Amino acid sequence: QVQLVESGGGLVQAGGSLRLSCAASGLTFSGAGMGWFRQAPGKEREFVATINWSGTNTRYADSVKGRFTISRDNAKSTVYLQMNSLKLEDTAVYRCAARTGWDSNIPGQYPYWGQGTQVTVSS
Repeated sequence: QVQLVESGGGLVQAGGSLRLSCAASGLTFSGAGMGWFRQAPGKEREFVATINWSGTNTRYADSVKGRFTISRDNAKSTVYLQMNSLKLEDTAVYRCAARTGWDSNIPGQYPYWGQGTQVTVSS
């Protein structure tokens, strides 16, 4: 079955950086659109970034544009989220998602999800 396992979360001070990883198995990773989403306590899940199967097309939420970078290594079946200049409002559980074909910024279009990794930004 498909498994997505995130890692790299943690506690970081505002202005700091973290790199999240999501290792995938059980699917043809090179044919999958991948996304990162996050959910803060009391808030709805929101789109963060997506990347197409080849890595040539990326999309970002306005709130993270210029600070976060999504990338992928198809040889390692892994997608990354480099997060720089972190802000308090970036605190959330970050989850990666996968779907066959095109990537999407709509959570409901992803059938496969990881368990998530907590990112906490402190002042």
